[in-house]
Amino acid sequence: MTDRDLVTARTVAQHLHEPTGGSVADAVREFVAMQGQDLPGVIASIALRTGSCVDRVTEAFERGAIVRAYPMRGTVFAMAADDALWVSELCNGSAIRAQENRRSALGLEQPHFVTAGDVLEREAAAGGCSKQQLFAAWQAAGVDTGGGRGYHVLTYFIGTRVAVYGPIAERDNTVRLAADWLPADSTLDERFNGDRVTAATELLRRYFISRGPATIRDAAWWSKLPLALLREAAKGLGDEIERVDADEPVYRRAQLADAVAAAGRAATVPMLLPGFDELVLGYQDRGYIVPDRHLERLVPGRNGVFRPTAVASGQARGTWKRTGRPGSRRFELDPFAAVSQTRQLAFERAFAKFPFATP
Repeated sequence: MTDRDLVTARTVAQHLHEPTGGSVADAVREFVAMQGQDLPGVIASIALRTGSCVDRVTEAFERGAIVRAYPMRGTVFAMAADDALWVSELCNGSAIRAQENRRSALGLEQPHFVTAGDVLEREAAAGGCSKQQLFAAWQAAGVDTGGGRGYHVLTYFIGTRVAVYGPIAERDNTVRLAADWLPADSTLDERFNGDRVTAATELLRRYFISRGPATIRDAAWWSKLPLALLREAAKGLGDEIERVDADEPVYRRAQLADAVAAAGRAATVPMLLPGFDELVLGYQDRGYIVPDRHLERLVPGRNGVFRPTAVASGQARGTWKRTGRPGSRRFELDPFAAVSQTRQLAFERAFAKFPFATP
């Protein structure tokens, strides 16, 4: 399979060529989790895959159907609310241990977390609170939030399933108590009777449905679960996933090849992706879509901040941005190589339909 064939297959698997038309929560649930550092970006990623308007995505946050949490890798993801607890329990152990090991370097000790937890319970009760409100309350209680400490403390409480990012207010999620906002019957014990292999099988099944063709190593990188656990979990995948034998076996949802053939050229038309989109970030090797010589332009300084990507015919063709002020916005393409007028116009049409979450 060439890189372009792989991009096309993953484009179809991720519903980018033809939105699902289903509910926002169901679409997010199929992905298990969608990288969500940039809130407007992940709203766009969800809308592109569902055919939803931005309002439908934000409404799903408002009523608690989807949330943002820290389920793995110390990274914030958008998730269906009924997945946030069990996935975090399954995947988050190493990230939490790493956070705990960094505490002393930040001048934080256990008493700070006891105080911060008490303040969090008070401030986020009932309707929740903003991060700014919470940080101010922590500072007043003697927990220094400067130098990234406030962010460290908050992500620890979200990662340990005490809190979660809930409804959107002022272009950010409010902080809610997990006990108030997440389904109580969605823990690892409730969903899988505490069986980590069964839970890992479910995670792996959805990873391959939404991101296949992919390998177990891809899933291990993405989830940070041990390869041994995932290899054991793969034995229970069932008929919904097909295995393609190679030097390293590849997994994909059954009949994906037929879906790609049926999609035809529709799966290769020019499209615009927000930064941090799963078509780029859902796999360890990004060279399949962005040649290594151009990776620096996609991730300047390789600092983890991904620019929005313009994709056509199974390959990233450049990065893009929106310029100008509200009411007079313009599309600006930074191509990796010369782009034809036909392709430029197609990108501009995609820009005109892009689900921007901000004016």
